Amino acid sequence: MALRIETFDNVRGGNALYKALTHPRAARLGQALVGALRRNIPLAVYDPGGAADAFNEIFSLDGVEIAGSYVQQAARIGEPVLGRAAAPVTELPDSGARAVFIAAFDAGRMIAQLQPYFPEGAQAFSLDAIRIPAERLTNRGSYLDKLNFATNFAFFRDADGLHTRLTTANYWSGYGAGTVTCWMTLFARDGEILAEWCESVGPAANAIILDSREIRARFRLPEFCGQLFLHIVGAAGHDVVKYALDVFGDASPDVAGCDRIGVDCSLSSTHDANAWPADRYAGLPAPASGERVVLWLQNSHPIPIPTADIGFNPMGEERVVAIPEPIAPFATCAVDIGELLPDLGWPRQIELRAGKHVARPRYEVVERGRRRIAHVNVERADLAPDPELPRLECVLGKGYLLPAPIMPLDEWQTFVLPTPMAVCQTELPIAVLVYDAEGNEILRHPLGRLPRAHETAIEMNEVAGIEALRGGYGHVELVYDFSVGGEADGWLHALFRYRHRRSGHAAETSFGAHVFNTIMTYRDEPQSYSGRPPGLSTRLFLRLGEAGYDTFCHLIYPASRPWREVSATEIILQDEAGREVARTSLAIPCSGSRLWYYHEAFDAASRARAGAGAHVTIRDTTCRLFGYHGLTGREGSFSLDHMFGF
Repeated sequence: MALRIETFDNVRGGNALYKALTHPRAARLGQALVGALRRNIPLAVYDPGGAADAFNEIFSLDGVEIAGSYVQQAARIGEPVLGRAAAPVTELPDSGARAVFIAAFDAGRMIAQLQPYFPEGAQAFSLDAIRIPAERLTNRGSYLDKLNFATNFAFFRDADGLHTRLTTANYWSGYGAGTVTCWMTLFARDGEILAEWCESVGPAANAIILDSREIRARFRLPEFCGQLFLHIVGAAGHDVVKYALDVFGDASPDVAGCDRIGVDCSLSSTHDANAWPADRYAGLPAPASGERVVLWLQNSHPIPIPTADIGFNPMGEERVVAIPEPIAPFATCAVDIGELLPDLGWPRQIELRAGKHVARPRYEVVERGRRRIAHVNVERADLAPDPELPRLECVLGKGYLLPAPIMPLDEWQTFVLPTPMAVCQTELPIAVLVYDAEGNEILRHPLGRLPRAHETAIEMNEVAGIEALRGGYGHVELVYDFSVGGEADGWLHALFRYRHRRSGHAAETSFGAHVFNTIMTYRDEPQSYSGRPPGLSTRLFLRLGEAGYDTFCHLIYPASRPWREVSATEIILQDEAGREVARTSLAIPCSGSRLWYYHEAFDAASRARAGAGAHVTIRDTTCRLFGYHGLTGREGSFSLDHMFGF
């Protein structure tokens, strides 16, 4: 059963009340507040802004004797509040209540206004009892300011020879932020807190690096596999906490050749979770032969997830299989997909019925001892097919397109798996376009109208005509193809899987389509990180691996309609404090791409000056680029994921 609480709305954005109620530091305070309310009954509930039911969903007022529910807005009279028809607050004096619960933060003024209506001798309680400490607030004058809850979760592990490294920067400085403080809470697998600490980050684009090995040593922790909660204080511009997350392991003798050559058999990468739990997620691949797919379910809330509240079904089917055990508050549960749905195999897909209990979960694919990590995506329930899309090709050109690398053909295999990502999608009318590095269209590969339960994964290396790819690499674009009919909603997604031919090492990533590089706008496209559409500029973050790895970056210049002939792209190397060390430039042809490596772009002297904690900002004021990054180790080990912008 899904939590009945609003987390995120695609028009209004995130709900700060949700984050305020579920913040880890509010957990014990919320339980204490409920205890106090139970001791002061009967209880009247005053709900001026609609927070009472949300509080009840998280902390449960079941068993509390409620004398009545009261509202301020005349239009809400008679609406259900805590299962009772709401009465006007002017009737509060006749409630006979011993206490009044004001379901609001910053309630001091409201309590003062209510004094003439308080039942005689009644005590006042409010949500201010669960406020997190003032030092964790960016705007202390307005508790539900979204910048007070710039928070996110990260999968975090240091166990069994496996490690994680989170990298980001104070990109809020570009929006006017000064020094920011990062508060961290590390949860064990059972949801108990292992460590809690804070670190200050300078006012420039300073690096933020959190390494599981260092944290484990600093706090003298046992092995752990859980989640890391991040809270940024002093943020400006937006409340999204973005990061890159590298997962890597010690050399393993269980994998043929690894012990001999020191291959990092678990080198992989992913990125920030969507901080807003959703009802459904999709894009979870069924295991291929020889693979084990493990989904990491991490409870985002201070309440248990009941047995059978989370389930899985084959994409396109209503056969739901529930997980059989509850998940404790903030705990982590590993689900073996092959055991849960043993009749499914790649390229079938699985839908996760998450009930708003978890932020975007990670999954790991284990294959012959090697591991790769990726995430599922939010499946939207608020969309409907858009009849305008087929008629707008003359204005939007290719319109929505989804770009991804085709890695050098002689070294890598590239696979494309279109993924339904909205409840309304019964079909996907898609074509695959291939471009070489110089922006020439090499081929068009129509897929027709794929059904929701399709089993179509395209191995790009085997598509007829791919051998014409000049330079051996380029990029693929998924676009809508209405030549044979069909309908679409603009929410086109796909999973891209890459395999190194010689080593067998693999990586995968997934993303959704956007409109790129056209002056025309449609709804909120082309998207912009700052300001209104159209988004026609680039600022991407590129983390750099520690010693022993090289970093590669595949930059794509996608265009829905012809745009500037070439990009004016600056590659800026910065040290840990955000100071510029060196820069170079790229001119990427429209609809082209460039695959480049850190050790080739910057000489040894520049890399030495940048030092540990260095990172790269990719800036272009003339066009919107889309980027993918990864690390390369020895003997073919690599990671690959898409980059984040800010």
